[in-house]
Amino acid sequence: MRLRTLLAAAGLDAVGVSVRPGSGTGDPDIGDPELSDFVIASDQVRPGALFGCVPGSRADGHDYAMEAVERGAVAVLCERPLDVPVPQVQVPAARRALGPLAAAFWGHPARSMRVVGVTGTNGKTTTCALLASIFEANGWRAAVIGTLTGERTTPEAPSLQRQLAELRESGTQAVAMEVSSHALDQGRVAGTDFSAGVFTNMSQDHLDYHHTMEAYFGSKAQLFTTGLVRVAIVNREGVWGARLVDLLSGREVPVVTFWAGDASEVESGVHGSSFRWRGRRLELNMPGRFNVSNAVAAATTALELGVGWGPISDGLASVPPVRGRFQLVDEGQPFGVLVDFAHTPAALAEALRAARELTVRQPGRAEDQAGRVILVFGAGGDRDRAKRPLMGKVASELADIVVITSDNPRHEQPLAIIEEVAGGAGGPVAPLVDVDRARAIGGALGAARAGDVVLIAGKGHETGQDFGTHVEPFDDAVVARDALRQLHQDGAQDCHQVGTQERDNPRRVGAK
Repeated sequence: MRLRTLLAAAGLDAVGVSVRPGSGTGDPDIGDPELSDFVIASDQVRPGALFGCVPGSRADGHDYAMEAVERGAVAVLCERPLDVPVPQVQVPAARRALGPLAAAFWGHPARSMRVVGVTGTNGKTTTCALLASIFEANGWRAAVIGTLTGERTTPEAPSLQRQLAELRESGTQAVAMEVSSHALDQGRVAGTDFSAGVFTNMSQDHLDYHHTMEAYFGSKAQLFTTGLVRVAIVNREGVWGARLVDLLSGREVPVVTFWAGDASEVESGVHGSSFRWRGRRLELNMPGRFNVSNAVAAATTALELGVGWGPISDGLASVPPVRGRFQLVDEGQPFGVLVDFAHTPAALAEALRAARELTVRQPGRAEDQAGRVILVFGAGGDRDRAKRPLMGKVASELADIVVITSDNPRHEQPLAIIEEVAGGAGGPVAPLVDVDRARAIGGALGAARAGDVVLIAGKGHETGQDFGTHVEPFDDAVVARDALRQLHQDGAQDCHQVGTQERDNPRRVGAK
């Protein structure tokens, strides 16, 4: 595709966009080169590429334009004139132009498939997995784009459209895509045609980026208000869901609502759940009531896309557990161990309530013979600090034993983060502190007894721990499995001080 043809296809040949010849060329005909690729990272440039100069928080793509040209770029997308010997497409905001250009360059791949965009604070990853399983059960070759498939929840526009094009060429018929608030705010999905958009929920998160809940909501709402989706599937529960329904009322995009209360007769165990919805009994290969809500979101969306009840039932029943999402770690121990990505106050509360439902009463035991919920969690560094004490409050109110540990400290001091989390713990449980995450997990498992549930929250699927200057290998599920095997070998159930910490005996473990 030639440059000017691409601009026309992307709708960028109007006022506000100019194409300048390369500096020093003086040749007006040089402004329409043949393009073979479109990238925004200079080290990915190959001969014939269009290079997008995108200003970022740490680096500005304009500073790498000459390097891109030296690597073979034949044109650049920029916001200001550059001293490079190739045509320059100057636009008011380079990032906003990426989506339409990338979609046009790869032939609008989303138009050839059923693409569903899922946004929300929690539940995106699981809902996408459920949708993909339903699509496959319906005979549609399906794929997922999201947290578990790439470096970013939602790729930058050129990478996203390239990936969609590759999926189209491979015969994929349906795609379930996580759409983050960052992606919406930065226009990464602009130019993508979504068959449906799903809003799962919204609660406090990412205020380090959005600063206010209003701005956070505004970013989420963009998926449904910019003409990207053909139908909006909205969880009407809660303040923000209700606001989104009101916002969309009277607009051209049809709105279909759902909420967790649509499911009845919910039964949940460590290996899965079942519930009744619209008169039918459905089985789900995932524990936790919040996953029932995700299943209702997926089923509602599938029905709107014309999928029948058989594939919906089969898809929900056959989806494998999602890595790091209320993931069961089972080594034959007499108590439950679950790894979950919960890293917001609302998600942590949901996970703890779900864990409580999975505890098992043991005959002949004091304390009403009830199993306990033991929580190990932390908070990430260089992220929304305001949610830290809120998470501490939730933990101390809903768990029986709380161990606060390090998560991904990044460029902050782990103990400083832990203290902020612990500062909100005003409930009946005084938290324990152990900055060593592996030791904290091992101690919690060592304290568990038959009928308890140990919830390890915060990192979920992640396989590394980020210390800012480096990332060390760390997988909560792997660490928990190794610790359980060691406990089995040792025959020990009290290998750590945390075993003495209960509601009626509050004290802190010394942190180092």
